Amino acid sequence: MRVHLGLVHHPVCDKNGQRIASAITPVDLHDLARIARTYGVSTFQVITPLSDQQELAERICSHWTAGFGASYNPHRREALELVTVVSSLVDGVQKISAMEGKEPFILATDASRKEEKMISFPDARAMIDRDLVVFLLFGTAWGLAPDALGKADAVLEPIMGVDEYNHLPVRAAAAIILDRLVGDHT
Repeated sequence: MRVHLGLVHHPVCDKNGQRIASAITPVDLHDLARIARTYGVSTFQVITPLSDQQELAERICSHWTAGFGASYNPHRREALELVTVVSSLVDGVQKISAMEGKEPFILATDASRKEEKMISFPDARAMIDRDLVVFLLFGTAWGLAPDALGKADAVLEPIMGVDEYNHLPVRAAAAIILDRLVGDHT
């Protein structure tokens, strides 16, 4: 399986729809790395141009991959070894292209229902089953900014709950989506 996960901190939107860079949270790094490892994701890229946020992510990961945490919790180490920090979506695509020998299909996530490039979970799962290289993007804050969505080859249909409320934490959305796309449901 050649699925790569991207957690985008820039460009994303705030609650007013303004383009921003969001802060990295340690719980997102820990939980998304564990989710990625559980579902066999090849790499987990944290995308932010902010040097202080890059340093924070590197420091957290280093503690669990090379510091005391590596020996204290080998399971956490194994998950956090998947994490790399990149400055931009373009850098992430280049990193995957170099690793895989081809450019990835960029599959974005978005909670809205109005996207012309939308594909269903079964169609996305079929692409992965055909061994297509996929870069699965999740936005932080209030989701990917329009320019990030514009770089996607497709946008995955949203996860729908029981009513109009639709604002899952990124960790929950990633777990649900990865389970639908690559989970063993036999």
